[in-house]
Amino acid sequence: MFKNFHWGHGVAIALAAFIGFIMFMVLVFPNGKQNSELVSDNYYEDELAYQTVIDAKKNAEQLGEKPVYQQTKDGIKITFPASEHPDHKNISFVLFRTDDKNLDVKKELSLDGGNSVLIPAKVLKQGSYTLMLKWKQNNKPFQLDYDVLWN
Repeated sequence: MFKNFHWGHGVAIALAAFIGFIMFMVLVFPNGKQNSELVSDNYYEDELAYQTVIDAKKNAEQLGEKPVYQQTKDGIKITFPASEHPDHKNISFVLFRTDDKNLDVKKELSLDGGNSVLIPAKVLKQGSYTLMLKWKQNNKPFQLDYDVLWN
């Protein structure tokens, strides 16, 4: 069988294998690709203002006690420590979904008497979120990011 096999046959087989591999990558590989979108539509404008985000995160890291989140059947409850008093008791949060921006949740809420806020379960879909918590205290910006897996 290999008696009549010479280098020309080897080149032809290698070329056919290479073409087959390229066709596989073009036709089959994209079907398994997950949807991933930009975090923001105004990417360049947000990038120019990113120093404020860096400052806000640095301010939050210096806090003695940080706000914490807890998942309950009612939703995600964010509780601020008693020592923290956001300006006008207002906080804003963004729940980013990297796989579908239509599932993002952006709100500004006021803290209740227990120094907490609840993100209702009805606005959440099962999956992975990035919770960006923003507030101001004494006109100083703060920001904390948490990875949340909502079941």
